[in-house]
Order: sequence, then C-alpha cells, then structure tokens
Amino acid sequence: MNNQNAPVALGRVGMWSIELSGIEPAVATEVAAELHSQGWGAIWLVGAGGPGMWNAAERMLDAGSEAAVAFGVMSIWGADADAAPAEHERLTWKFGPRLMSGFGVSNPHSAAAVGKDFTTPINEMNKYLDMLDGAAPALPRSQRLLGALGPRMVDLAGRRTAGIHPFLVTAESNAGYRDILGGDSLIAPHLGVVLEEDPARARAIARRGVGMFIGFPAYQANLRRLGFTDADLIPGGSDRLIDATVAWGSVDRIADRIAEHHAAGADHVALHVMNGQPGLPLAEWRELAPLARR
Repeated sequence: MNNQNAPVALGRVGMWSIELSGIEPAVATEVAAELHSQGWGAIWLVGAGGPGMWNAAERMLDAGSEAAVAFGVMSIWGADADAAPAEHERLTWKFGPRLMSGFGVSNPHSAAAVGKDFTTPINEMNKYLDMLDGAAPALPRSQRLLGALGPRMVDLAGRRTAGIHPFLVTAESNAGYRDILGGDSLIAPHLGVVLEEDPARARAIARRGVGMFIGFPAYQANLRRLGFTDADLIPGGSDRLIDATVAWGSVDRIADRIAEHHAAGADHVALHVMNGQPGLPLAEWRELAPLARR
C-alpha cells in the first residue's frame, strides 16, 4: 500500500467539470475511463457540497489509474465537508493517495443556511482546518487545498494545506501567488477554455460559462486586485477580462495559454471546457487530448 499521507500527484494539466458530478453513474464511469485513457493528470469534480460527491469521486478513481481526482472546491458548510475526514480516508485506503480534497469558505449566507455563525473568512477556515487536523485520523495537509484568492487566504493555504485552486484568474496572478507561497506549495488555477477561433462567438460562449461569477463579490474583489476596473466588471465581463481569464481559439493557442500559466508559477492547470451547449463537451475533450501528456 502506498504511503497514505503522500502528496497527491495532479500532473501538469487536468480536466475540470461541473457536469461530471451530476450525471448518471454508469455514464460518469464511462466518461471518466476515457479521461484516464487520454492521460490527464487530474479529474476535477465541481459543485461539491451536494449529496453523493464522495461516491462520485469513488467512481472517478475506480474508472482508471492514470488521473488523480480533486474537488474544486466544496463549501466548508456542507454535509460533504463534515464527512471529509472519514470519506477521504476511506477512498485513500482503497485507491492510494490519489484524492485531493479542496475546500472553500463560501459566504455568511451558506453558514446561516445550516444554522452556523460566520465571523471572518480566515477565522472560519482556520476552525475548519483545526477540525480536519483533530479528526481521527486527520485529513493530511498534503492531500487538501483551498479555493483561495486573496493574500491572507493564500497565506493560510500555504501554511496549512498543500496549496491553492484559484478560480477566474489570469496567468499573471500565479506569480503573485508564488511570491506569497514560496516554492513548495501547489498552485492549480482554473482556466476556462473555448475551442472557437471567432472572437465574438468565443467570448459569447465564455460569458455563458463563467460570466455569472464575475458578479460575485469575492471574485469582483479579486479581479480588482488583478488590475480590472468597473469598466471590466460589467455583466458578463468586458472583452479584456474574458480574454485574460479564458483561453479561446485553436488547440495550439490553448496550449500557449496553458504554458503562460506554467511559466508564471502554476504547477497544474485545470481546464474548464465550454462549448455553449448542455451536457458534457466530449468532442472538445477529445480534441484537446493531445495536451494531456505535454
């Protein structure tokens, strides 16, 4: 049996999907097997916090041995987060150190919805990490990360977890995160991807996929830290903002954008493929597959 506290190897590039955790189990297993065979370093399950996320992770892990599985990220106020120490241990004993559990502090409304108080994001995340450390057994620091954006949460992640999974960020942001974290912590940013070479169509697809998040206060605050202004933070985002946070164009252009993230300090890039259609973007995943092993 592998060392159960070993770091999780995410590889250089992974596939990030909102849809995978909500489809029929048999279909999810078949799709996961294909993603494993394509050679992606990690399969990212998104929207964690609803029922069945641990079972979804188990299906992804059981479908092949090539990829790790990561949660990107679950709210610390959800039932899945309460179950994290026991469920993470169960899956790690079964599959080895291939599961990265990602956590986010969410917002006061999420805490209130489950009858809990919310003080400050840093205080609440510290308390939650104390719970993970105090569990029997603890959820290892090397196998957990935070959905961190601001410098204080990034610093906390560096001190108490394997690293960060920032959402809706630019390639240049990795350099700032690396300055805070130093050389040893994991930086695994989300990168929206649209395989469309017409600028207007590509941006329209991107806005349907990530535009709503631009209106969220936490993301707006971080985008301002990254140099965007009111002119960019319009509904759906300005062209400048979309172009900076979403990679669009040919496969070669997507490869260049991934390389920009790595060059700026990212260890792993989680690709969120959008095509403007409901369901899984299977055709696009297959077209991008050559990038999995670069």
